Amino acid sequence: MSLSFRRASLASLGLALGLSALCLSPLMAQETKPAQDATAPAAAPAAPVDPNAVVATVNGEKLTEADLQLAEGELSQQFAQMPPEQRRAAALSAAIEIRVMAKKAVDSGLDKDADFLRRMAFLQARALHGEVVEKEVVDKVTDAEVRARYDQEIANTPPVNEIHARHILVKTKEEAEAIIKQLDGGADFQKLANEHTSDPSGKTSGGDLGWFGPGQMVPEFDKAAFALDVGKYSKEPVQSQFGWHVIKVEDKRAKQPPAFDDVKDQAKQAVIRDKYFAMVKELRAAAKVEIPDEKLKKDVDTMEAGK
Repeated sequence: MSLSFRRASLASLGLALGLSALCLSPLMAQETKPAQDATAPAAAPAAPVDPNAVVATVNGEKLTEADLQLAEGELSQQFAQMPPEQRRAAALSAAIEIRVMAKKAVDSGLDKDADFLRRMAFLQARALHGEVVEKEVVDKVTDAEVRARYDQEIANTPPVNEIHARHILVKTKEEAEAIIKQLDGGADFQKLANEHTSDPSGKTSGGDLGWFGPGQMVPEFDKAAFALDVGKYSKEPVQSQFGWHVIKVEDKRAKQPPAFDDVKDQAKQAVIRDKYFAMVKELRAAAKVEIPDEKLKKDVDTMEAGK
């Protein structure tokens, strides 16, 4: 179960969010470390690394441990499929390659090219944008703010009921009507489901669908199921894109909100988002921005208003 946080578009955060490693997506994969054998001796802590230690020199220019770690971080996606023990060497090889190619570019005068200078200015601004987001937004989010956001979302979420239901799915209305007639005569719903349903998962479970909330089933089924009282079955066949259903509601209950620990990352993302847009709004209000093209200005204003 996931808490449905309201999310504004993060498009205006730009690529700098990725560079800042904000991890704003709960879908971001994380490596799972194997459980350590409790009987095995604990591994010795890794020795601290001196960021200024020289790992290589390229044309007399030092490449330090800090430079290498930066390369590993920036190029981590390229090394994702590589064995961990090879990544350090690969990162150093890439860093050396970048340095020698950069020297060739400078020797060729490419560092004075107008397009390059514009791109460098943009990249610098984007990197500074990322630094501000990381240092002034992400790093300043407190546990209390995250908990408060969770409590706020729970308080603002209307109570929702969910139901435990069964169904018997058949191809024709006539088949469904015949089953309802048997139920009216006292037949056992689960037995009829095992005998007649065309839903493969219901043939051995008495048509059991488990617990579900509003909107999880196709509209016709959803409407009919939630209209039934506990212990009652549909007196008329219910048609959907899958065929004809006979539905029985076994139980109803209030849907419980997710535990804080299950959604705290989402709550933190929401806090980060709100703090970011608040900062942008304040800075944009203080900035002097002129857009001569009236249509473009209107489009930008419309986009800004929607944030």
